Amino acid sequence: MARKSIRLVPLGGLGEVGKNMMTVEYGANILIIDTGIMFPENDMLGIDYIIPDFSYLSDKRDRVRGIVVTHGHEDHTGAIRHVLEEIQAPIYATPLTRGLLEVKLKRGGKLKEADLKTIQAGDQVQVGPFGIEFFHVCHSIPDGVGLGITTPAGLIVHSGDYKFDHTPVDGWPTDFGKLAEFGARGILALLADSTNADEPGWTPSEAVIDPAFDQVFREAQGRILIGSFASLISRMQQAANASIRHDRVMAFVGTSMVENAKIARKLGYLKVPRRLIVSLDQALEMTPSKVVLMCTGTQGEPSSILGRLSTDSNRRFGIQPGDTVVLSSHPIPGNEEMIHRTINRLFQQGAEVIYDAIAPVHVSGHASQEEMKMLLQLTKPEFFIPIHGELRHLKQHAALAREIGIPSNHIAVVENGTVVEFLDGKMKIGERVPGGYVFVDGSGVGDIGPMVMREREALARDGFVIVHLSLDCQTGTLQGDPEIVSKGFVFIRDADELFEHARTLIRDLTSDEGCVNLKKRIEKELADYFYTETKRRPMIFVFTSESR
Repeated sequence: MARKSIRLVPLGGLGEVGKNMMTVEYGANILIIDTGIMFPENDMLGIDYIIPDFSYLSDKRDRVRGIVVTHGHEDHTGAIRHVLEEIQAPIYATPLTRGLLEVKLKRGGKLKEADLKTIQAGDQVQVGPFGIEFFHVCHSIPDGVGLGITTPAGLIVHSGDYKFDHTPVDGWPTDFGKLAEFGARGILALLADSTNADEPGWTPSEAVIDPAFDQVFREAQGRILIGSFASLISRMQQAANASIRHDRVMAFVGTSMVENAKIARKLGYLKVPRRLIVSLDQALEMTPSKVVLMCTGTQGEPSSILGRLSTDSNRRFGIQPGDTVVLSSHPIPGNEEMIHRTINRLFQQGAEVIYDAIAPVHVSGHASQEEMKMLLQLTKPEFFIPIHGELRHLKQHAALAREIGIPSNHIAVVENGTVVEFLDGKMKIGERVPGGYVFVDGSGVGDIGPMVMREREALARDGFVIVHLSLDCQTGTLQGDPEIVSKGFVFIRDADELFEHARTLIRDLTSDEGCVNLKKRIEKELADYFYTETKRRPMIFVFTSESR
């Protein structure tokens, strides 16, 4: 009987930061690792978030034996509802990750359909032909795990998101012993997080944030607003600890922040005295110097709490004199412009803003170069595949692997959709399957494509002009003046002459053209005219009411 190969198919997270999703395949068996989302870039107008294109699995859904979620961050959990709409399989997650998944699935109406199975770091489960060993990794959220996956072709280790923090907030460092054991056992392939591959040295410990928070709390005269990801439970704990030390109470602001804090407290991952937590309504009535508000919006999202506060459009409360805003996060690549705009607007609203560039109020949850080298030395894999990062991160991680002696032909730098195959101890780069973006816009999933995005860019850049004509098709004459409506092109009160000339142009065109091809001719002539006069290219739409 022919031996089967192990196939790795990355559907997200390779060549980008976010929407992590990987499949491991053996014969007619598939294991999915993570189902994440990615936040839209600046030019993705109107898009709420992006999920992986998992259409590759459409005709293989009955082969999926299980879904493993390594930890509770959005870029690993956010697409779970969309995946479950297409694929029914058991979901394996640690207690906190399961709790956060339940919140998402309940909100999406999918909780009753989900087969959730709780695992702990140190557990072993058999999922089809895959023997999975879960080991603890330190990250910026508790209860993260990496995976040792024993397959008929060999052992594959997936690091998950990790760092080597010896003094983490939860007191639970990465399981070095298990990594060394895997290395002694013999690893066919290591798949390792590359997010900080261009950062030299070691990632600072979460412990450095506590003194920085203490300084902010000592100096703040009024309310303290701490911006963070809603899933960053470790930061919630540090903010709570600082609030206790400085005699303040704490309120969570935003639906996701409130729900995640509630589940983390219920499961014991957020340890705070009951008296510390108050509702937002209570907090807004208290003395400002006694209040801490934990908010979403560190990536400059316009609809987030901090985003709305920066534009004075938040309904419940606004920035007031004496407020200190702490942005406790790193910018996701591509979000820098929005974040800087939010910081500037918060200053304009009268807040004092503390962010990563001026104080150590955030540290990364990802390993830097020396930790990456240490992981490679501990595990000594036969083959290495950098994952989780833009192409520049994957390339740099590969360079680090070569530095410690892994041959170039044993390293695969691939992007989404590129199949990597292992058979008889050899690695082969296979075919390319779909692995692009699926845009989520409101209730629409995947119905927005490149053409619509280009149209949105054109509308945002130069606006549009609508022309309405009443025509007599028998004579080819206009019935009344052309009506012109413009949005986003020129200010109508300053464009009387421009549009009057446009009307004259339309009248000249209709005098000898009749109704045949008239719309296209007017659109072309107006486009040329407007560009000549304004150096802008608005989208032009011509509508006619025809009488016979």
